[in-house]
Amino acid sequence: MTIHPTAIIEDGVQLGAGCVIHAYAVVKKQSVLGDGVVVHSFAVIGDAPQFLKFDPSTVSAVHVGAGTVVREHATINRSIHAGKATIIGARCFVMANVHVGHDCAVADDVVMANNVMLAGHVTVGRHTFIGGGAGIHQFCRIGEGVVVSGLTRMAQDIPPFTMAAERNEIIGLNLVGLKRRNFSREAICEIKDAFRVVYFTTGNIREVARAALAGGRFVTAEAQQFLAFFSDGKRGFARARREVLGGASNDE
Repeated sequence: MTIHPTAIIEDGVQLGAGCVIHAYAVVKKQSVLGDGVVVHSFAVIGDAPQFLKFDPSTVSAVHVGAGTVVREHATINRSIHAGKATIIGARCFVMANVHVGHDCAVADDVVMANNVMLAGHVTVGRHTFIGGGAGIHQFCRIGEGVVVSGLTRMAQDIPPFTMAAERNEIIGLNLVGLKRRNFSREAICEIKDAFRVVYFTTGNIREVARAALAGGRFVTAEAQQFLAFFSDGKRGFARARREVLGGASNDE
């Protein structure tokens, strides 16, 4: 473990083996950092949430998974709920000036480029990449294996294995990511088919996905995961661009 001069580590912090805390980094009380976590200068982990009704006496935390790197000026706020934690998974890369709001849950192997902003209660699936300057509204869900373009503004949920851009727009499937992760040919074909069913069928998108999942047509776990995503959530779902849909439409 290496703690550089001028770093601030408050009481109650747990640091795993091999952690590196650079000069002027701040790790606040109750934060838990896994093995090999690196926190760069001026990053702040575990400070109070930006929530007007928050009681500072609330005992809550931030948990950061093993091997994650937090770059300069990033801020990760603790939960607003007693005994709860904001979570960053293992092997994540949190680039400079990223903000992760209270009660977010970021899964393993997620990359957030410079200036990404996650509001409170956002969930991010594993192996997702969020481009620089993207802003994600509170309570949004981002599925597994998603690519979010830089400067994107998302106020709705993004289903797994897709690419999102601009404002609440799905621009296609993340096929390059699927192939890099060695998804089977059968799984990729079924994900493509499930995408077409959900986004090319006129009607309520949630009901269309539920019917497709219940119909027994899709047998791979990956396609079922894509369809099951539409059964949950509070924010509605990002829509495919008109040129992707080819004129088809669907409703929430």
